[in-house]
Amino acid sequence: MAKLYFSYATMNAGKSTMLLQASYNYRERGMRTVILIAAFDDRAGKGRVSSRIGLSDDGIAFKHEDNLYALVERMHAEDPIACVFVDEAQFLGADQVWQLARVADRIGIPVMAYGLRTDFQGKLFPGSEALLAIADEMREVRTICHCGRKATMVARMDAEGNIVREGAQVDVGGNEKYVVYCRRHWDDIMNEG
Repeated sequence: MAKLYFSYATMNAGKSTMLLQASYNYRERGMRTVILIAAFDDRAGKGRVSSRIGLSDDGIAFKHEDNLYALVERMHAEDPIACVFVDEAQFLGADQVWQLARVADRIGIPVMAYGLRTDFQGKLFPGSEALLAIADEMREVRTICHCGRKATMVARMDAEGNIVREGAQVDVGGNEKYVVYCRRHWDDIMNEG
């Protein structure tokens, strides 16, 4: 029975690396995979997934209004798909999470989603909230704070390195814009002053 999986973490935990490795494992055995990534996340190029350690692969860029069930169903009819992977799954809409659940439930293709759980203000992303609510299996991917504790939070910085406490939930970026912390140190920096 196919399932909807959600692997979540802060930034820099290796989620994209894990996705690329898992997809490679399928392909190495002659099985077709599909990698989905939000169209507006073009840091590695449009429709491209890349990890900090240098791995990358082509994916399919989707927009918020795209029906992912219809997309996968059409592609699967043309050439069978063994697994669907989603990078930066926090950018999915709640309706798209349900569409991916239907891919697992009705088409029988496992869906492995990787993404952030919370934003820089400690709030759930809509895609992550839906995945936490309905995923069959969830796994926390761990990374560490500068103090050595498990990092569970992320803080946004401006161009001068100052902590940003307000703003749009989505502001795509990497190490130049975000730092991971344990909850204690995140709370300290978000509430200092």
